[in-house]
Amino acid sequence: MPKGTLLLIDDETSLRQLLTRVLELEGYTMLTAPDARRGLELLRQHADEVLVILSDVKLPDGHGLALLPRYQQAAPLAEVVLLTAFGTIADGVQAMKSGAFDYLTKGDSDDQLLVVVERAADKARLQQRVAALEKKVEAQFSFEAMIGHSAPLTQAKALALRVAPTDSTVLLEGPTGSGKELFAQALHQASPRRSKPFVAVNCSAFPKDLLESELFGYRKGAFTGALADKRGLIEEANTGTLFLDEIGELPLELQAKLLRVLESRQYLKIGDTKPLTANVRIVAATNRNLRQEAEEGHFREDLYYRLAVFTVHVPGLNVRREDIEPLARHFVQLYAAKLRKRLRGLEPEALRQLTHYNWRGNVRELKNVLERAVILADADLITVADLPAELQFLPVPSASAAPGQPDRSLRTAELLHIRQVLGETHGNKAEAARLLGVAVTTLYRKMQEYGLKE
Repeated sequence: MPKGTLLLIDDETSLRQLLTRVLELEGYTMLTAPDARRGLELLRQHADEVLVILSDVKLPDGHGLALLPRYQQAAPLAEVVLLTAFGTIADGVQAMKSGAFDYLTKGDSDDQLLVVVERAADKARLQQRVAALEKKVEAQFSFEAMIGHSAPLTQAKALALRVAPTDSTVLLEGPTGSGKELFAQALHQASPRRSKPFVAVNCSAFPKDLLESELFGYRKGAFTGALADKRGLIEEANTGTLFLDEIGELPLELQAKLLRVLESRQYLKIGDTKPLTANVRIVAATNRNLRQEAEEGHFREDLYYRLAVFTVHVPGLNVRREDIEPLARHFVQLYAAKLRKRLRGLEPEALRQLTHYNWRGNVRELKNVLERAVILADADLITVADLPAELQFLPVPSASAAPGQPDRSLRTAELLHIRQVLGETHGNKAEAARLLGVAVTTLYRKMQEYGLKE
């Protein structure tokens, strides 16, 4: 199995041939060049493939140490091993300081060369995997990856992008399920802290005492059961971003401690007397009106103003209905792939029901509804029958009505009324028949006549 690609730059033809033969027998693919110019040309052409660059120090058109920055610029993830006929300790130290992986003297044993090359290749492979993972994370959690082009969403993203490169505290306001954590992750990915930790905590998920120890950590012996030091989430997020979801649920006692972190960048672990420095960017989120909470005394006013240095309102799904269709198609593809089902999308009627529904749970609710629908789907399209009862029987304008004109036919009125009652009873046919004043058999007949799914 091929071990990867190496680039050998050396003006000695016999040495190039010898090292090429040795390294090819070890399973490497070799690229060779007699001088720096042709070596750099090859490197630019194969930058994504080359793991290790083996370069002579004295080339006809350049010195290896001076060429190091050019090698690193052309292939940032590759490692460089310098080769010399007359090695000195001083040159080796200088090479390592300049960023070379190692510095070898020509004529040393092949075993030593192979060990160094293998170690350098391992490091380069790891760097490539990390870079690929970072690229994947960036693509998944970037503002560009957010689905939808409605005006409210576009405005929110534009505002968030303005503050992302700074260290300013950001408060994300918006209804439950609207995607505030996704915005927080995108803010982190668009900031200079992107390669550092992103730590999220839901302030409503812990009792007060447990939340304090989770956030700030504690020292051994601080209380019964504290058998060892514990790192808090603020410490875990050091140099990165700390996302405090449902910040409105933070107890008043902890609000004072958080305020100190924001004002002085310092905090105390439970049971400690020596303050620690908190080098974190804080992003908070709430579905409550924190300004009103502060005015009513339920939230510290000074903390509110420290958190709301820059506020971004994340819009709910009901004010960005044009985004429902692309979101729905995305979730169907996502869950179809996960469940290994062949689905082409949604029937127009099912999409119409989704578009007109009142999404109290916003994107999170839409996502859950479509996961369920994909599980239930038997055909290659999601149908109305695959949706929950409250969506199946949701009264919506008829697709056959003229644009801009309501459909006033008696048949449509009866259909809409039956749908409304079925929606109110969550699909309970017996209760719906009682409210409609008809027999259950009559209701079933009408449902069949109008094509309503049972």
